[in-house]
Amino acid sequence: MTRNTSARRRRAAPSRFERAGRRAAALQRPRVVLALVLVLGLVSVMLLDGYLRAEVLGDHRVRTDAAYDKVPQRILDGGPILTSANGSMRTQSVPKKTIVLTFDDGPDATYTEKVLKILADNDVHGTFFLVGSMIARHPGIVKDMVGQGNEVGLHTFTHVDLSYQSDARVKRELTQTQLALAGAAGITTKLVRAPYSSEASAIDNYSWPVYKKLGAMGYTSVFVDTDSDDWKKPGVSKIVQWATPKKTKGASVLFHDAGGNRDQTLKALPKYIKKMKAKGYTFTTVSGAMAKSAARGGSSQNGSAESGAAQNGSAQDSGAQGSGTQDAGGQAGGAQRSGQVPDGAAAPQGTPPSSGTNTPGGGAQNVDQAAHSKATGTTLYEGKALIAAVAIAEWTVPTLAVFLAVVGVAVMARFAMMLVLARRHYRQRNKRRFSWGPPVTRPVSVIVPAYNEKECIANTLNSLAQSTHPIEIIVVDDGSTDGTKEIAESLGLPNVRVIRQENAGKPAALNNGVRNASYDIVVMMDGDTVFEPDTVRQLVQPFAASEIGAVAGNAKVGNRNTVIGAWQHIEYVMGFNLDRRMYDLLRCMPTIPGAIGAFRRQAVLEVGGMSEDTLAEDTDITVAMHRAGWRVVYQEHARAWTEAPASLKQLWSQRYRWSYGTMQALWKHRKSLVDKGPSGRFGRVGMPLVVLFQIVTPVFAPLIDLFTVYSMIFVDFKASLLAWLAVLGIQLVCAAYAFRLDGERYRYLWMLPLQQIAYRQMMYLVLIHSSITALTGGRLRWQKLKRTGEVGTPTGVGR
Repeated sequence: MTRNTSARRRRAAPSRFERAGRRAAALQRPRVVLALVLVLGLVSVMLLDGYLRAEVLGDHRVRTDAAYDKVPQRILDGGPILTSANGSMRTQSVPKKTIVLTFDDGPDATYTEKVLKILADNDVHGTFFLVGSMIARHPGIVKDMVGQGNEVGLHTFTHVDLSYQSDARVKRELTQTQLALAGAAGITTKLVRAPYSSEASAIDNYSWPVYKKLGAMGYTSVFVDTDSDDWKKPGVSKIVQWATPKKTKGASVLFHDAGGNRDQTLKALPKYIKKMKAKGYTFTTVSGAMAKSAARGGSSQNGSAESGAAQNGSAQDSGAQGSGTQDAGGQAGGAQRSGQVPDGAAAPQGTPPSSGTNTPGGGAQNVDQAAHSKATGTTLYEGKALIAAVAIAEWTVPTLAVFLAVVGVAVMARFAMMLVLARRHYRQRNKRRFSWGPPVTRPVSVIVPAYNEKECIANTLNSLAQSTHPIEIIVVDDGSTDGTKEIAESLGLPNVRVIRQENAGKPAALNNGVRNASYDIVVMMDGDTVFEPDTVRQLVQPFAASEIGAVAGNAKVGNRNTVIGAWQHIEYVMGFNLDRRMYDLLRCMPTIPGAIGAFRRQAVLEVGGMSEDTLAEDTDITVAMHRAGWRVVYQEHARAWTEAPASLKQLWSQRYRWSYGTMQALWKHRKSLVDKGPSGRFGRVGMPLVVLFQIVTPVFAPLIDLFTVYSMIFVDFKASLLAWLAVLGIQLVCAAYAFRLDGERYRYLWMLPLQQIAYRQMMYLVLIHSSITALTGGRLRWQKLKRTGEVGTPTGVGR
């Protein structure tokens, strides 16, 4: 019994490779999480930036010509300041010979600071109704505005017509604007001006309930009774004329410091101030006007259900707010009553804190800024966090947009260059008179590294046995445990040698084959690949030219009748018939595919054989060949049929290794950037092309897709869709041309749109995963893919 238990335990114990695989998987999990966090962070930044620009959740509806029969006449006939006391709404007018300068839609980086300078030069304070998204973008301007003694009010966060919004949206618009104000200037405010509002007489049946809710929340709504209409840009004299109240009437006058070209406003404002001062007018803020009215005994009150004295409560002094602004509980001034939120206490969502101490420094209350309260606690810190988040979004999104535009232009330029060079390559290599030199007829060695290839090895060797070129076949069994060696030997094929070695990896197996090769040209292939009868003969012909050290063949997907196989088929055809032709003409071929490649044995030994330094030994040795002065070319007529990964999991594993290995190889040979001769040519031509279009562009390609999806949802669906279809059309043209060059049928191209939507995204994520692994210093080991052996002799393969 004890013996059986021990045996079970021994069988259950993981092997050294299994333990290494588990450790590698454990190391990858944090990197996957990091990649997901980065993507989520970017999406959040984009959504925040879109919300600031009213692209996300934007509502551009504006109500006009609505009925007003449900609005009390005393409100319609009242002044521009609307407050609430004990549930009763009342209006208040600006005292005679008094101007309340109000500015809407700011702050603006161009005009607001100039307006502030004009006010300061004329010793005048104004009341600015600020859009929350603009506060978050320009917090420094708001801080200077408040510090200069001006008063601020809310103009919602995204400048929406509140009459269309739900109660929750109204509260959110106000709360977010208060947070932005708290983060920018350390204050909150009780003043609000609804976007698209004008005189109190314009209140309608839809907006009236909103104003009652605002009053119940403790806000003072501010309208205008004299509009400069500066947004119409009628000319300086007209602006001054339209902003002037009749006779000695006081007025809440509207100007704009944002929302368009305000040059005429800047010219009109100082002239207007001088004109009104000459007429004996004084300038103040909304709170200043309310305090001035209260000091006169409330004679300017209108529409109250109570007497003026009852509404005013008590006389105002320099430390109390004017009686015109009432909180949700109907309090006047600074005395606390039931229902008011005390200073420092948490306020309900959307509710302004009580006045109390209203300066960031905590000093005595300024009558002109009586509506302000010092922001404290979570409001202050949430506000600062909002300002920081907006700053990140404001920097990140435009920067990415510019960068992605550059990448997009580069990709389009690459497509154009590939088409031109691919055509030139095809015409050059398919001329009747084209020749590499005297025909190469001498025997060559074909090396087949094999590790657990029982499903494929027979098809591979049988295809080689039909070769029209004299070859010797060297099968290097890399410690297979599935009988691969026995299958290879049982075939009884001539000129086949099977060499057995302990499991050491593919590079070691290839080096073993090179050492045992009998001839000066060696062909390397994978154990799951089959050759056409003429493949070897076509592949070795370029060696007639003495400067050629290696030749890349044309690998084709054999199992292309599945969706995943078809996607890879499109990728292979485009890669081999566009990219490799371009690299060939530029003399900077980055990779000889492991499925089909030929080398001068002397050149392989000269560069130290297949290196185990990277997981992409094929890319590694190709670059090493360039650096050693050998020329590497592409032979389109030498075709090999390979079995592509049949599942997404296997595909991810393969491409993850390829991507990571390519990065390793490029980093290993980075000194080629400063080398001279052929090495420097690859370093300054080939390496930048590979880095830009095989690493950088794919890494950022998902961002382009994210921007496209974002634009379709939040900006302009039709324009974004047309742009995407235009890019897809360009890719379709390139793919069709590649298929034409390779003699392939076009029927697989109908899969291209789905490939761009699904397959490409997966490849991008694989590359991002590989990049994070490389940047964090991770290591990968070889991974064996499951094979089916379904790719046999290419005769009759559907094309």
